Amino acid sequence: MNRVDHITYAVATGMIEKWGWYHTEIEGGTVSKIVADVRPDDPDSSMKLWCIDFESFGVVLVEGIDRLKKSQVTEFVDLHGDHSVQHIAFDTDSLENFVTRAMSRGVNFRGRQLVNDDGFGKLKQLFGKGYAPLKASQMSFPEYVERPRGGEEGTDLNTDVPQNTGKNFYQRIEDARNRGDVSSLTDFAAMPADWQPTMVQRGSRNLQEATAAGETTLATA
Repeated sequence: MNRVDHITYAVATGMIEKWGWYHTEIEGGTVSKIVADVRPDDPDSSMKLWCIDFESFGVVLVEGIDRLKKSQVTEFVDLHGDHSVQHIAFDTDSLENFVTRAMSRGVNFRGRQLVNDDGFGKLKQLFGKGYAPLKASQMSFPEYVERPRGGEEGTDLNTDVPQNTGKNFYQRIEDARNRGDVSSLTDFAAMPADWQPTMVQRGSRNLQEATAAGETTLATA
């Protein structure tokens, strides 16, 4: 992984336009896509979707549409509150390589890889299961993506199977909710009992000052 690609917030009923205003007029983003109903033919439930582009990353807003059943997004908001982080998408240099590595260590993904245009451009994407063993509609989760590199459209990304923005993602969670699937992203079985982190200093802003401050705090604690 090399950066945060986008952050998806679940918002309360009637709030997507208000939060859209906030992210554009206050924070300076640009609306790149609006889907009023990702599943207009579904009698049970659906969601609205807005994509807001900040150039180096994106924000996605989703709002539940309740019909015969309560939307999974509404369920998420009921538990976590308005404008709560549903998932964060992380950009990878190679989605296949990352997924192979993750699965070899017991990571559980939700469904198969998609190829999509999500409002920020073309990408490969795969969703992880929830971080904790709760209902799929109530748990936050990661998304992993790969965007084309090497030009405006890129030359190393197969986009032969375009998908509908939001629709397939919604179906993944809906299927898990209908099955009662509460399995989580990982159970940490692959984590060695004696594992310790390796500290690596990078050339980030004020690294020396932050390190010195941290050492001083530890010394006086």
